[in-house]
Amino acid sequence: MDNSWKIRDLTIANRVVVAPMAGVSNSAFRMICKEFGAGLVVCEMISDHGIIYRNKKTMSMMKVDPREHPMSIQIFGGTEETLLEAAQYIDQHTAADIIDINMGCPVPKVTKTDAGSKWLLDSNKIYQMVHKVVQNVEKPVSVKMRIGWDRKHIFAVENALAAQEAGASMIAMHGRTRKQMYMGEADWETLHDVAQVLDIPFVANGDITTPELAKKALAEIGSTAVMVGRAALGNPWIIKDMVHYLETGERLKPQTVREKVGTAKHQLKGLVDLKGEKIAVPEFRQQAAYYLKGVPRSARTRAKINEVWTAQEVYDLLDNFVDDYEKRQKQRAARSETN
Repeated sequence: MDNSWKIRDLTIANRVVVAPMAGVSNSAFRMICKEFGAGLVVCEMISDHGIIYRNKKTMSMMKVDPREHPMSIQIFGGTEETLLEAAQYIDQHTAADIIDINMGCPVPKVTKTDAGSKWLLDSNKIYQMVHKVVQNVEKPVSVKMRIGWDRKHIFAVENALAAQEAGASMIAMHGRTRKQMYMGEADWETLHDVAQVLDIPFVANGDITTPELAKKALAEIGSTAVMVGRAALGNPWIIKDMVHYLETGERLKPQTVREKVGTAKHQLKGLVDLKGEKIAVPEFRQQAAYYLKGVPRSARTRAKINEVWTAQEVYDLLDNFVDDYEKRQKQRAARSETN
């Protein structure tokens, strides 16, 4: 079964897209997601001002691994001029396949600069912004939105149509309002309304946490693809499971704890290669917590990882944890046999 689709001339191999997550979606994380089969990965959002002022950290965020295509770089900003300048830089100086404009970030420090989800209150502004960028870059432009600012201001259909009319090649929409942040339920009905009116690919986001929900979202919303965010934290295996389920209707066996830890170590190695040990190890602590979440007796190992500063120490702690875990499992199996 062919699950591929296109963003303009760019073929996306399957229906699973990994959302951009601030502080997470660096090249090392995106590579893991690609290895687990993601059709499209998106870089964490980057400030237009960071690009314009050639901020060192910002410039390093735009590094693209040749193995992660197709991928997009997401930018946010408050004015047409600055957003366009940033988009043109990505267009001309990076290996990204797509330029993604953020109109969904709910964080106050972003919205108070008139960026992110602040745009959801004005479909004319959305049209002008997207049109300006599309007219002046070669790469396809996509837009990531939320359904609205709050329950009283849901202009999802008008906003999506404005972006499409302005020349966007794909729209992704999170089924929550800006006010909801990440709380409450995602509104799939509104996403369905949007899917009905668009001619360009539409990617649904929000509460898509299992392969079954991915299939349900595609059917109920009528979207082209689904976008997975927090469900992939510490569990990129979910991507492989979703892709497989959408193609075959069958679930994969969950990763063993040893396999999970192997993936965690692989991600840390990528992060060290990307940023150097000094930055990578402290940055990885939160990821390690996600990988070990729900595994019995992992709290002590998580606490110890927060205290070490070298990758080798993290690897050793993870290896020791798995050895102990498997030893306990064997002991338990032996006890139940004798009983």
